[in-house]
Amino acid sequence: MVAVPTAAVPTPDVVTEQRRRAALAARQVRGYAAGLPGQFSFAVVERGTGTGFRTGDELRFQTASIVKVEILTALLLDRDGTPLTAVQRDRAEAMITASDNAAASELFAAIGGVAGLNRVNTELGLTRTRPRSAWGTTVTTSADQVRLLRGLVDEESPLRPADRGLVLDLMGRVVDGQRWGVPAGAGTTGSRTWVKNGWDTVGDHDGRWLVNSIGRIVEDDHDWLVAVLSDHHDSLDAGIAAVEQAVRIAFDTWRRPAPAG
Repeated sequence: MVAVPTAAVPTPDVVTEQRRRAALAARQVRGYAAGLPGQFSFAVVERGTGTGFRTGDELRFQTASIVKVEILTALLLDRDGTPLTAVQRDRAEAMITASDNAAASELFAAIGGVAGLNRVNTELGLTRTRPRSAWGTTVTTSADQVRLLRGLVDEESPLRPADRGLVLDLMGRVVDGQRWGVPAGAGTTGSRTWVKNGWDTVGDHDGRWLVNSIGRIVEDDHDWLVAVLSDHHDSLDAGIAAVEQAVRIAFDTWRRPAPAG
């Protein structure tokens, strides 16, 4: 079970300052995204204060492998507290930590395919996510992905605590070669990160890359849930670089203290 940090109830002054920082971060991210070649969307919420921002919220993107978090969530909800079988647990670990597609296809079939993802959408309020039979072509928004992440951390979630802990444990153990994206926003010391990324070429986009990253950053008095979705990159490396630069801009700006005076 992953320990969920607790924080004191923020004062009105703290909330006001966090709103100021979030608004500044939003402007900086929007400015950066304006220079990117394709569509770009960024959503973040700081759980302690409820502050955050969204850019490109009206845009939908194919999920690629970030949908694997929702597939596992659907499986756990279907089992309603009954532990996963040894085989299911092995498949879940491979699917999340190493982004194994065969494992994802097996578990997608186990939840009933599209119907299983639709059940999760209803349970967690993912109103603009549309599953498809080819699971990686499911379409979603950054705001819906933050709602999915809330389902992994909020006590009010329909997921049982042990099941939430299982998903977070796997997202915390993603293999090194796939620990890009959201973790780029971690501070220099004391940060903990959880992540699941998705990447693929899209035929309708002349074979250009979509690159997505969802996850969580916890440090000091902050607990951020983050989703970054993007497309039309010339290469996977270019897409990763764009996502990570946006994440760094957002969190470097958010951490910056108010000017003196």
